[in-house]
Amino acid sequence: MNVYVRELASAVARLGHEVDVFTRRDSISSPATQLVEPGFRVHHVDAGPSRALERHELADYVKNFTDEVSAYFDVHGSPDVIHANYWLSGLAGHRLKHELDIPLIMTFHTLERVKADHFEGESEDRAHQEAAIFACADAVLASCDVEAAQFVEYYNADPARVHVVPLGVQHAFFAPGDQRAARQALGRNETETMLLFVGRLQALKGVELALETLITLRQRGRDASLAIVGGPSGPDGRTTLARLHQRVREAGVIDHVSFVAPQSHQLLSTWMRAADVTLVPSRSESFGLVALESSACGTPVVASAVGGLLTLIDPGVNGELVACRDADVWADAVDDVVSANVNSAVSNTAVLLAQRYTWLSAAESLETLVSHLIAASLVRC
Repeated sequence: MNVYVRELASAVARLGHEVDVFTRRDSISSPATQLVEPGFRVHHVDAGPSRALERHELADYVKNFTDEVSAYFDVHGSPDVIHANYWLSGLAGHRLKHELDIPLIMTFHTLERVKADHFEGESEDRAHQEAAIFACADAVLASCDVEAAQFVEYYNADPARVHVVPLGVQHAFFAPGDQRAARQALGRNETETMLLFVGRLQALKGVELALETLITLRQRGRDASLAIVGGPSGPDGRTTLARLHQRVREAGVIDHVSFVAPQSHQLLSTWMRAADVTLVPSRSESFGLVALESSACGTPVVASAVGGLLTLIDPGVNGELVACRDADVWADAVDDVVSANVNSAVSNTAVLLAQRYTWLSAAESLETLVSHLIAASLVRC
């Protein structure tokens, strides 16, 4: 979500618009306003303690956050439109829409009822709040047709107000390169089969299945390693990390699994170029930006056959989709992809498929939508 907000805001600003992003201050050192680039500013809003909070704590400060943003608009004038990201920001946007009488665009990123159906739910209250936002938002953005269909199925969304705006790739960073050089830069073995997982360390993202796939491949005799890039997140994050470490010790693969802190775009692309296969074993995925970024680097993807991944991965062309959570089946898919990519055929196709996704295209779609919403009547609760 952070990548989405940053890159889309930047692309919209480069089209000549003024973009103000409001986020809760989580550090006393954060400036009140930070100019990211011409036309794109980030405002750090005082709402609750100036430190990082657990996700479940954030809801307590939505009212304070909304009050502060409203006060800013009282002084500096109202924007043409509000674009809220995630359901908590949607609560703020819903209120501000009515106070300011301006359109609300909503991007949820994750949805409670979808997660509950594919894995496990967290809060029925959140689901009700999301439904209320769906009912009042003037436009809801979906990253692909699969996600758009979920909006209608799980929340009875009005299809006329659902707009598909695919995410993009920062191709200046995520681009093909020399795998050997990437491995040398990272200090990785140049001959082994290198698997990569990138994402939050939590049960929903399926990192433990990525580890089991590596263990299975090594048991079959393949010289393989796994790099896990990301940190614990959410209420089960630290528990997930502890289970990973325990399983690594039990399976005797401590020399073949690397735990890597979250990386910047520049460094993350190097990890992707170094890998033979990127694993995306999510239980639920609205889009799957990691899969797209990996493809842009020329690295094939083995992914769960869920959500937006169904639209990003073309089996046998730029990777494989797996419909179950059996490590043996995932290991088979990795073997198939590595064998098919001996002459870089899969890598070349992956790059070509990823080139059609750009943040400029996403920004232009949003620009057109905003123009339409400004001229239309607002949706009423």
